[in-house]
Amino acid sequence: MNRLIKRGVYFILLLVVLASAAAWFLYRSNTSSVFFRTVPVKRGDLLATISATGTVEPEEVVDIGAQVAGRIVSFGKDQAGKTVDYGSVVEAGTVLARIDDVLYASDVARAKAQLEQTKAAVLRAEADLGQLQAKLFQTERDWNRAKKLGPSDALSQSDYDAALSAYEVAKANVAVGKAAIVQAKESVSEAKANLSRAQENLNYCTITSPTKGVIIDRRMNIGQTVVSSLNAPSLFLLAKDLKRMQVWVLVNEADIGNIHPGQPATFTVDAYPNENFQGEVGKVRLNANMTQNVVNYTVEVITDNSSGKLLPYLTANVKFNLSRRHDVLLVPNAALRWEPKPDQIAPDIRKKPKAGKASRPGAAAQKNQEEPSRGLLWTVDEAFVRSIPVKVGLNDGSMTEVVNDQLKEGTLVVIGERPRESTDESSASPFMPKLFKGAGPRH
Repeated sequence: MNRLIKRGVYFILLLVVLASAAAWFLYRSNTSSVFFRTVPVKRGDLLATISATGTVEPEEVVDIGAQVAGRIVSFGKDQAGKTVDYGSVVEAGTVLARIDDVLYASDVARAKAQLEQTKAAVLRAEADLGQLQAKLFQTERDWNRAKKLGPSDALSQSDYDAALSAYEVAKANVAVGKAAIVQAKESVSEAKANLSRAQENLNYCTITSPTKGVIIDRRMNIGQTVVSSLNAPSLFLLAKDLKRMQVWVLVNEADIGNIHPGQPATFTVDAYPNENFQGEVGKVRLNANMTQNVVNYTVEVITDNSSGKLLPYLTANVKFNLSRRHDVLLVPNAALRWEPKPDQIAPDIRKKPKAGKASRPGAAAQKNQEEPSRGLLWTVDEAFVRSIPVKVGLNDGSMTEVVNDQLKEGTLVVIGERPRESTDESSASPFMPKLFKGAGPRH
């Protein structure tokens, strides 16, 4: 009888132990130390882009300088009759500024006087030539008579030689007179060139606009002295047409292969953060620059500015449109980057080979966007996760296109994990004693 009682007690104890183990197993399985964060697979449109930063620039800018030195004495008037200043609209030929021209006006007067002197010298040389020709005519007649008489009792040898010498000298003097006229006429040409130069310098004292446009920068004030040397000093910066603007964008060498003329682009500026401006690539400049061992190329994006909102030199955040997908399955990039621990994978698939890991999303990875790679998504299966192999397509930096015939819209995929909160009473072990919750200690 005692033996039966002992067996019964042992059996009851065994049942208690098994029940406790089962309860503890259920508790552990329902209160995992981590919690999988999931998001549903969505269906939508995707646009792959390359992001870069640039500066808004006028499409064509004219730097207006001064070719003479002097003091600024006045500014001209714009179309509205106001003094030329920042933002003034001017026409071709509009007077922008005047430089003190006293010295240059005196140079013109001196050049004119010199020209008159050279003209008078020509007249004198011509008159001298007339006298020399008359002298030659006289000596020629004397020489002809001397030749007829010859050295004789009527004409001595010395007179004969004198007549010959006088004739030769007269011919030489006529040649000199003709040369003097040529020289005097050359002096006239030189004097005219000096006068023209002096006149041009005088004209340069009046700075005029070479074309129609808008003054975007005035770099001189009245009373300031312009010093012209090897480089003409810049007085005004004129934009021909602010209705057409450019964005000069620095693009990394890793992305420049995806940029081509005519490619659409969008950009925003801080002045209008909620407005997207449209543009297209005009040209890719070949003169690359290197900054901290990174090679960048300047890309010109042309945009319409008929609204006048875009101002010169605003900072633009540009996105170059690469490829677009419509009505495709999309997952966050984090879903393709997340990898489970070995003990988190369902036991029946732990030994199966994994699909190739997807390339890390980013601008450099977009070069082969048209050639899908392979990746893995993970779905929750009770306390474990199961893999779904997918083909990875385009990504826009935050979302990625995925393809799998078994993957449906709304499927929950894991993007990460976080520790499960265990401070509440429901997560406590059922075998732990519960503390009495009273009103607290009294003081």
